[in-house]
Amino acid sequence: MRLTARSSLGDVAVAVGDALRRAGIRAVLTGGACAHVYTRGAYASHDADFVLREPCEAEDLSDALAALGFERRRDRYIHPRVPFVVEFPRGPLGIGGDFRIRPVWVRRGTARALALSATDSCRDRLAAFYHWTDRQSLAVAASIALRNPVSYGKIRSWSRSEGQLDGYREFLAELARARAATRPGRRKPAG
Repeated sequence: MRLTARSSLGDVAVAVGDALRRAGIRAVLTGGACAHVYTRGAYASHDADFVLREPCEAEDLSDALAALGFERRRDRYIHPRVPFVVEFPRGPLGIGGDFRIRPVWVRRGTARALALSATDSCRDRLAAFYHWTDRQSLAVAASIALRNPVSYGKIRSWSRSEGQLDGYREFLAELARARAATRPGRRKPAG
């Protein structure tokens, strides 16, 4: 996949994940770029975070990403024509206290990358809301759930284990508001 200044974050993330896969590097797309994919671009981020599933040499990462035009600058990878950076935050892969994450494949054309599932991406955003009171992350979690099938049972159970059943109820209320706002025929307030 050729990356240009017009490539979306989702395009970049999947292309990077595919390059890593082809190089034999097991890495999972997480964070804001994953949320960007599941909200179909409604959520914007400036980086693509991948958590490595097993140890990897920095030289191997650099070689895999160089095939796409990325070069390493300190702890991130920069592309001359793409406004997004690629980073590899320290693992292990987990959401709150849950480290039993099962990634899924996301695709763009023929490229594919391992990523958090829609349910886990939703939980990832909820973790930011639960632990840092990040209201934007609450809205993004609702946007993910609005646009994708998610396991509410898994989200509720995890929320309980995080001591956040009140936060889960707030998530459901935010989701209800988001659904109401997307209903056809809904009038916008004047002013």
